[in-house]
Amino acid sequence: MITKNLEMIFQSSTGRRSTIRVQDPNDALTEAEVQTAMQGIITQDVFHVDGAGLTTILGARIVTREVADLNVI
Repeated sequence: MITKNLEMIFQSSTGRRSTIRVQDPNDALTEAEVQTAMQGIITQDVFHVDGAGLTTILGARIVTREVADLNVI
């Protein structure tokens, strides 16, 4: 099974790092669209970590993971 996640990495106003993961992102997603979405999350103060808002974009990435089950039973 192969899974794909978009990871958006932020810093909060207290300096804490926070990652928001979105499963199965659209393959046509562009860097500009991700940056716009992340800036919107910050501007609209959507998420808080321990009461602190997200203030800075630290990065974003697509993570692909492949898991192969073994029939050992």
